[in-house]
Amino acid sequence: MPDTSQLRAQAEELRRLILRHEYLYYVLDRPEITDAEFDKLFQRLTHLETEHPELITPDSPTQRVGGQPVEGFASVQHKAAMLSLDNAYNADELQEFEARMKRALPGEQFTYVTEPKVDGLGVALVYEHGQFVRGATRGDGRYGEDVTHNLMTVRGIPRRLHGPLTKLDILEVRGEIFMWRQAFEKLNRGLEAEGDEPFANPRNASAGSVRQKDPRITASRPLDIFIYGVSYAEPNPFKGHSQAMQQLLESGFLLDPKDRKNTLERYRRRCTDIDLAIQTCLEVEAARDEIGCDCDGVVVKVDAIEQQRGLGSTTHHPRWATAYKFPARQATSVIRKIEVSVGRTGALTPTALLDPVEIAGATISRATLHNADEIERLDVREGDTVLIERAGDVIPHILRVIQDKRPSHSRPFRFPTQCPVCGAEAFRPESEVVSRCTNSACLARLKESLLHFGSRRAMDIEHLGEAVAEQLVDRKLVRELADLYQLDVATLAELERLAEKSATNLYNAIHGSKGRGLSRLLFALGIRYVGEHVATILAQHYGSMDRLEQAPEEELAEIYGIGPRIAQSVALYFRQPENRRQIEQLRGVGVSMKEEGVTAGPRPLAGKTFVLTGGLESLTRDEAKELIVRAGGRLTSSVSKKTDYVVVGKDPGSKHDDATRLGVTTLDEAGFKKLIGKEGAL
Repeated sequence: MPDTSQLRAQAEELRRLILRHEYLYYVLDRPEITDAEFDKLFQRLTHLETEHPELITPDSPTQRVGGQPVEGFASVQHKAAMLSLDNAYNADELQEFEARMKRALPGEQFTYVTEPKVDGLGVALVYEHGQFVRGATRGDGRYGEDVTHNLMTVRGIPRRLHGPLTKLDILEVRGEIFMWRQAFEKLNRGLEAEGDEPFANPRNASAGSVRQKDPRITASRPLDIFIYGVSYAEPNPFKGHSQAMQQLLESGFLLDPKDRKNTLERYRRRCTDIDLAIQTCLEVEAARDEIGCDCDGVVVKVDAIEQQRGLGSTTHHPRWATAYKFPARQATSVIRKIEVSVGRTGALTPTALLDPVEIAGATISRATLHNADEIERLDVREGDTVLIERAGDVIPHILRVIQDKRPSHSRPFRFPTQCPVCGAEAFRPESEVVSRCTNSACLARLKESLLHFGSRRAMDIEHLGEAVAEQLVDRKLVRELADLYQLDVATLAELERLAEKSATNLYNAIHGSKGRGLSRLLFALGIRYVGEHVATILAQHYGSMDRLEQAPEEELAEIYGIGPRIAQSVALYFRQPENRRQIEQLRGVGVSMKEEGVTAGPRPLAGKTFVLTGGLESLTRDEAKELIVRAGGRLTSSVSKKTDYVVVGKDPGSKHDDATRLGVTTLDEAGFKKLIGKEGAL
């Protein structure tokens, strides 16, 4: 019987062999063993680790199958902001893109890199000394969801890099998680065979798979990654974007060779001038249907890192890159019916029900008409033939009516003056374009409110989908939001398509949502103009529902980030007796009315804008940012006249010079700590 040290040595050797053969297969496309031989190695390691769990290491290839489910995703800050991209729609606009850069850097000549713009889920991957330590979604650009455990199951993401990049202390890589179309179609066929709802498109499937609470589900999905950038490196050895991409590909990132016939890499090109970049954009557009995955454009970026730094970024996008967007896909169809639905706020929204038509690989049978004004502007009628556009290959909408195909018997559509569900008056204020049902007890509003209340960004009640919400309301099991918490497993099990196990899971999810905190509850209540960001501001300012309920409108309006319109809406909400009753009912069933870890009251640095440059000795950049945000301050990546403070550490960059030039107050580390301490943030 081998001793522990011998078993450990066996496991390490098997891991080494498996990682080596994965590298040969995925990166070099030069396999030395057959798939069957590789599977045997994998099975031997799996068996050894199953028999001796103490031998399992976090980077073991066996751990890609996914770990135990998690309760939720933590918010993490990106090393550098994940910005959007500016757009170009033709060759002239790409020429103008270069002209702007030449005006900014006179005398410079630019070399470009082109990359297909894959339509998936953007992620940031952090490596320390070559080891994958964290993966996050884009989120709001500064903060994303920590989905490390799920991304570890994606075969295209190496757990450990090879070669010179292992010497870097920190490396943050950006990429797009996506599915090849064939893999997506196979996934949907499997879901439908099991009686589950198929995904609408590959992007939704990719995003939904990465955000699973159970990594084992993510591991079962055919996800791939297309890397497109290095956003942070310490130290930074890269002179050009193309050099960085080549080193990453050689270090372990590459699309599955089984999909090599559809690979995106052939269109990642270094172009010596803008004309060659334009030529590549047109070539990719012509081959769009052959690529094998959803691609809505080509990103053109300056190759030289030094030139990228010189050009800089706006708060929205880098000035050294742009996205050449493909023309939207269009088709014609016939409107068979205009349907008006009722949302949680009572808003009446018209939708055109169409003869099914194929656009960019998706079957379109519905298109939004937005509101009564849009119907009048288009003069759209039932029976009309219309031109539909799927902008960005995602959202279908009606461009125009083809008048010469209009039936002779057609009549203008009359927008309802009564709620189509409950029959109550539909009221439209003079300053608005939306008509609303005036009946707060309308069943359609209740269903939508229930769905919003349980949505992922609100109370995050898993398994509370449309079918369940509809049954709960139709069977009169839920008449108020608090009724949700009074349901037992036996009652839930009586609903269609909910067996006892599913009912138990839903019951646990409902009761697990009680402690989500004040900010999520405020968003879940559906108060007008109170989105996630505003809900967070209010929760951090007041700390509890009791204090917020008592806040006068004038006080609310003074809070940075709120303003008169939101203040009026919030104050009006709490003046309504039915809303106060609803809050008391939720309180009575144990829903938390407080924001954990928040000291109530005004935040001392509210409205102040900070920029950090250089390294701090006693604080990491993340710690400094956290102190600023906790005190109510805001962080931006560039200096402007509106910046209040620039915090200057060791080896500052050009931001220090910008601050001096613009007359912005600068603080050294001691001055920063003094300011933060004086304001009570330390």
